[in-house]
Amino acid sequence: MTTQRDHERLYNPGPVEVRREILEAQTAWMIGHRGKAFADLYARLQGPLMRSFGGGPAHRVYIYTSSGSGIWESASRCAVRDDQPILHLVNGAFSERWAEVSKANGKQVDVIEVPWGQAVTAEMVAERLRARHYDAVAVTYNETSTGVLGPLPEIAEVVRHYPDTLLLVDAVSCWLGTEIEAEKWGIDLALASSQKAFALPPGIAFGAVSDRLLVRASEIPFRGYYFDVLTLEQHHLKNNTPATPPISLMFAAERQFRDIEAEGYTARYDRHRALAARTREWAVSRGFELFSAEGYHSPTVTTLKNTRGIDFAAMKAFLSARKMMVGSGYGKIKNETFRIAHMGDVQPEHMEELFAALDEFLGM
Repeated sequence: MTTQRDHERLYNPGPVEVRREILEAQTAWMIGHRGKAFADLYARLQGPLMRSFGGGPAHRVYIYTSSGSGIWESASRCAVRDDQPILHLVNGAFSERWAEVSKANGKQVDVIEVPWGQAVTAEMVAERLRARHYDAVAVTYNETSTGVLGPLPEIAEVVRHYPDTLLLVDAVSCWLGTEIEAEKWGIDLALASSQKAFALPPGIAFGAVSDRLLVRASEIPFRGYYFDVLTLEQHHLKNNTPATPPISLMFAAERQFRDIEAEGYTARYDRHRALAARTREWAVSRGFELFSAEGYHSPTVTTLKNTRGIDFAAMKAFLSARKMMVGSGYGKIKNETFRIAHMGDVQPEHMEELFAALDEFLGM
């Protein structure tokens, strides 16, 4: 099978495939970032950003010129006082890395750690919060390395009973692929970036920030500058950013949101869930095992155990010749797993094309 395509279609979990019309939206004429045209663009993005995060009167969404990792640092520095601890829930490479970011910023870090492929449960969080006060609980909603979607609504309900404990959520690889209800769930910071289910090029990130977090930040003297939420808030009130923003990516984001809202958020989430279910069905029927525990499968990325003993390098070369790419395993499970993303604007026919190519490689 030979695929005639002018580029390699991406099925890895970020950067994901970006449609040509979205790429072309970046070529709009440049505007100054301190003028009315930019303020209008910033303001126009607030509506869909708030809707996509489930924000409400107590939230606003900041635009960061960084990847989502930058907002990890923003959260750790602005939400946690130096003499108080933060609790990180760790079940994979990226939740582990966020905890390391908090440590690198001088914070007192405790962790609840479970085996990779498992989820930290609300009961585990409740037990820890009964035993000690924490300034914040940091949750990775969708662990990209393992394909695990955690029980965030249940965890949020537990944290709600501790009014001085903020809830910080990394939603990088599931935002716009599943529901996020920042206001309803009591999330104080929900962070995401462009190169996952939003299906934009990398380089821009978004943070839905609560009033409570701004109050907490006002009690912390050394928040840095670039990621300081109080500095961001001052400029946000003027529909602007403290430093030079990624204007071309903002044009692309506006164009992408038009298509997302035309599809409808519920329809988009249902499509992601359907593609995830189809991916799991294909994988199991071909003799692979799911790395994620039952009941916690991600709607945006599936991590598979190499139970067939295939040669990963040969598989990737085979797919590359057909202009397709899947994701390698990540972190300490790199050589045991591979990942198939089904997020963003991918459609059923795209996944079937991938499965047909993989079947050809497997000799099925």
